[in-house]
Amino acid sequence: MRKELPHFSVGQSYGGNQEWFPERWMRIGGCGAVTACDLCMYLAKYKAMPALYPFDANRVSREDYLAFGRIMRVYLGPRLLGIHKTQTFVDGFRDYLAGTGARPVRLRGISGEEDEEIASAAIREGMDSGFPVPYLMLRHRDEELQDYIWHWFLLNGYDDSGGGFSVKAVTYGESRWLDLRRLWRTGRRKKGGFVLVRPAGAEDGVPNAVARRIPSDSARFPEPYSP
Repeated sequence: MRKELPHFSVGQSYGGNQEWFPERWMRIGGCGAVTACDLCMYLAKYKAMPALYPFDANRVSREDYLAFGRIMRVYLGPRLLGIHKTQTFVDGFRDYLAGTGARPVRLRGISGEEDEEIASAAIREGMDSGFPVPYLMLRHRDEELQDYIWHWFLLNGYDDSGGGFSVKAVTYGESRWLDLRRLWRTGRRKKGGFVLVRPAGAEDGVPNAVARRIPSDSARFPEPYSP
């Protein structure tokens, strides 16, 4: 089955693009902020959370997107080592949510050290619940994946037909289908991971497939922000 979540366009661009920013450090290391912006746009447009995007979510201009990116930069902007841990993304995104007055969501980082089966099950169940998945890849031995190294991007689709499992990766204003096994098996010690986004009311905030496999003492979300 192939599942694709809706997204948004800025002109001819499929989502935002960190290369638009005139600031050099945003072009180099703004991927975390841009991924968070794209996630906020999705939640504003499709999950009735308009407070997350301070402009018109139905008519997204490049100028408005750049202004939004500069707001998000305060929470998830470039830094010396980049946003190289999923918990750093979770903390920054939660801080942004706290300032908007939007209703809470639950966030959980899944380590790249987890089994591939856990990763695919979590991504599937997260998207089946209607939420895209912010993904972090650090090192990778595959030279064809150089654009994704030490990089945050958004997953907004999966395809598990034919016995495989592919994900739709969104970054630099484009999308590309990638085999999750290829993406997950980095061959490097530093692996990254991804962040699950769930409604605040979801039981424990953990997809069933993940909760069955992760020990209960590590399967807890941090408490969500409650305005």
